[in-house]
Amino acid sequence: MADVFLIPGKEKRVWSGHPWIFRSDIARVHGDFAPGDIVTVRSVKGAFLCMAFYNPRSQIALRVMSLREEAIDRDFIRRRVHEAVAYRRLFADLRSCRLIYAESDRLPALIVDAFGDVLVMQVLALGMERLKQEVIDALVEELHPAGIWERSDVPVRRLEGLELVTGLRWGEVPDRVEFMENGVRFLVDVKEGQKTGFFLDQKENRAAIAPFVRGKTVLDCFTHTGSFALHAGHYGAAEVTGVDISEYACQFAAENARLNGLEDRVHFVTANAFDLLSEQSRAGVQYDVVILDPPAFTKTRSAVDAATRGYKEINLRAMKMVRPGGFLITCSCSQHISADAFYAIVLSAAHDARVQLRQVEYRTQGRDHPILPAAPETKYLKCGIYQVL
Repeated sequence: MADVFLIPGKEKRVWSGHPWIFRSDIARVHGDFAPGDIVTVRSVKGAFLCMAFYNPRSQIALRVMSLREEAIDRDFIRRRVHEAVAYRRLFADLRSCRLIYAESDRLPALIVDAFGDVLVMQVLALGMERLKQEVIDALVEELHPAGIWERSDVPVRRLEGLELVTGLRWGEVPDRVEFMENGVRFLVDVKEGQKTGFFLDQKENRAAIAPFVRGKTVLDCFTHTGSFALHAGHYGAAEVTGVDISEYACQFAAENARLNGLEDRVHFVTANAFDLLSEQSRAGVQYDVVILDPPAFTKTRSAVDAATRGYKEINLRAMKMVRPGGFLITCSCSQHISADAFYAIVLSAAHDARVQLRQVEYRTQGRDHPILPAAPETKYLKCGIYQVL
């Protein structure tokens, strides 16, 4: 096993609890290794810091696996998978949750979502790719799923020197998987849908809208396959309009509405949400509740200014469309837009819209997407619920 020595002072990053070490933090490497191997990370004076897998090609060259000197083998992976699942057994429905959230579960670059009796996994780094079979074996032993489908078709894999891959890894997986979230039934396209097919991180936030939508008219922008819209219908909204630019997503959402017997109250429109908000706000159209749950407007720091303008525009339009006393539920999943920055964007939009906001809640991702305080990258989702006065 090779030893990787860090530049003086860079050991503080490991001591702080951050699970990444950058290529620029490395002073030298002693011993033979292949990219993706487990290595021992040491301070410049040789003190043990951690065990990590090492890919010199990646900017994130070292991903911490353990702060103890121990073997990173099949038994290690089995223990970590068991610990991740045991945490979620405390509060979650294991048929509707994120089972493994990468670094937050001390399994770097590994995502596993559960939809009914099907698991969907993503492997995003070379070191974890080399441990993939051990992960699959541990998941089968722990959860006995009907099938495991891999969705490692994420461009970030190319930065690790990996190909984009998808496919069956265990058992059988149908083209569409049915599962239930907060009492709402959904069909999920785990093979071709966005990311793993469904965005589980908003599960607790979708449940939080229940008191504000009963008997109300609701507009859900960027609805994808109808998750917020169908929750609104399930919680008793009088009429719900979901909007998405993808006709395929809207058709899928309409199918989910029929699955829940909500097709008479929940409808979907294929449109650009920016254009629809602009047109309807100018026309004076109003709703009791407007929900904004857009995709990430930026995935790089260089695009933060453009993303900020986009978030402000949709929030400004939405605020003008909420009836006095109604509610705005507004979200951002852009990791490069901090919670404080998003809060400031919403306040700026309220100023320009000439409305006063009363904050009901300011939420983040669900507990099945746990946050490492030492790693701000693990906290990305913002969800504000505001009354518009």
